[in-house]
Amino acid sequence: MEPKEKSGSFIFRNGRVIDPARKLDGPMDVLVLEGRIAETRPQISLGAEFRSEVQEIDASGKWVVPGLIDMHVHLREPGEEYKETIRSGTHAAVCGGFTGVACMPNTHPVNDSATVTQYILEKARYEGFCRVFPVGAISAGLEGKNLAEYGELQAAGAVAVSDDGRPVMNGLLMRRALEYAGTFELLVISHSEDSQLSAGGLMNEGPVSTRLGLRGIPAAAEEVMIARDIILAEMTRARLHIAHVSSAGSVALIREAKKRGINVTAETAPQYFTLTEELIAGFDTVYKVNPPLRTARDVEAIRAGLADGTIDAIATDHAPHTSVEKDLEFEFASNGMIGLESSLPLILGLVRDGTLTPLEAIAKASSNPAGILRVPCGSLREGAAADVTVIDPEAKYTIDVNTFRSKSRNCPFNGMRVQGRAEMVLVGGIVVFSAP
Repeated sequence: MEPKEKSGSFIFRNGRVIDPARKLDGPMDVLVLEGRIAETRPQISLGAEFRSEVQEIDASGKWVVPGLIDMHVHLREPGEEYKETIRSGTHAAVCGGFTGVACMPNTHPVNDSATVTQYILEKARYEGFCRVFPVGAISAGLEGKNLAEYGELQAAGAVAVSDDGRPVMNGLLMRRALEYAGTFELLVISHSEDSQLSAGGLMNEGPVSTRLGLRGIPAAAEEVMIARDIILAEMTRARLHIAHVSSAGSVALIREAKKRGINVTAETAPQYFTLTEELIAGFDTVYKVNPPLRTARDVEAIRAGLADGTIDAIATDHAPHTSVEKDLEFEFASNGMIGLESSLPLILGLVRDGTLTPLEAIAKASSNPAGILRVPCGSLREGAAADVTVIDPEAKYTIDVNTFRSKSRNCPFNGMRVQGRAEMVLVGGIVVFSAP
C-alpha cells in the first residue's frame, strides 16, 4: 500500500458479519471510521456529522469478515522476481480476499538477517497491496548447520522462523531452535520431511506411483519428522507449528499431541483436502508438489482434522513457478502450486459440504492464523485496523489463471467451476480490491 493513500470511512449495511474471534455470526452493520473499526452491531444509526463523510455499502447477501490471512506464502522476492514479486504477490493476495500474508525465507538471499527482513518490509510498505509478515530462517542460509540470529530477525520484524522448503534434519539443531526462538517469542514453523526417506521421490508412494513408474515419497517421511518435532516441543515447552499437513498419520500424531497438552498448531492447504494422487496419471507437472498429493483416505483424514480442530489453519503454500520450471518432464519439474487467487472458493466448499461451519471456516483463514503468528489482525473488534473482506458466497464462476494477478500460472484448479469469491477488500480502511 502506498503510504500517501488516505484511509476511508465506510458503513457496511445488512451483511452477515462473521467474526470468529468474538464468536459473532449474524446480520449486522460494520462502521469504519478513518481506517479503524468503530462499531459492529445491528442497525447502526449514523449521526448527522458522519453522514456526508461515510460511504454506505449495501452488503445484503454478502459475508463481512475479518481480512483473511495466509500464513504460508512464497513471494520469491528478493532473487526470483521473474516468478513473483512482493507487488504482484500481494496484488494476487487481495484479489483472493487476503489482507495479510506471511512470506517464507527461502529467497535469494535467504531471509536469515535483519537486512533481508527490512528489505521485504520496506518493499511491502511502498509496493505491497496488503500486510506482509516476514518469516526468518531457522538456520543460516537454510543449510541446517548453524542457527540464524533470531534476536536480530525479531527486532527487524520477523514473526516466525522456518527452513521451509528444506527440513531441519539435525535433531539437536531443531531442539536449540525451539529453545532459542522461545526466548524471542518467535514461532517455529516445521517443514516436516525426512529427506533421506523422501530422497528422489516424485509423488506419493503407493500403488499409483508403482503403476506410473515414478519413485514415491512415503507418508512416513512427513510423519517421522512431525513425531520428532512434537517430542522436542514437549521437551522444550516451545511453540511449534506444522506446515502443509498432508497425511492421515500426520493428523493422528497432531491430534494426540494436542490431547497431551503440547503447544503445537498445524495448517493444511486446499490441495490436500481437494486433490488426490490419481491426478498425476496424466503426468501433468502442475500437480507436482511437496509434500505430494496423497490418497483419498488422506484427503478424508485432512477434512476430519479440520472439522475437529486438529488442523488450526488453512494456508495456500503459494509457490509460483514459470513455464521454465514447470514445462519439463515430470522428474525434472519443480515442486509447487499457486493458490492465493483460488483458495477462498475451495475453503467455502468445506462449508457447503458440511465439513465446517461458516464461523469455523473463516476462523481457519483469519483469526486462527493471526493468533498463531501473534499479529494484531483477524478480528472486527472496535478499535482494530479496518482489515475487512466482503465475500459473495453465491458467486459462481470458473477459475481462469489468465485473469490472475500473480506472475505465475501453475494453479492446479484452473478450469474448475467454483462458488464464492471476494467482493471487496479493505486494508487499514483503504479499498485495495473491488470486484469488477
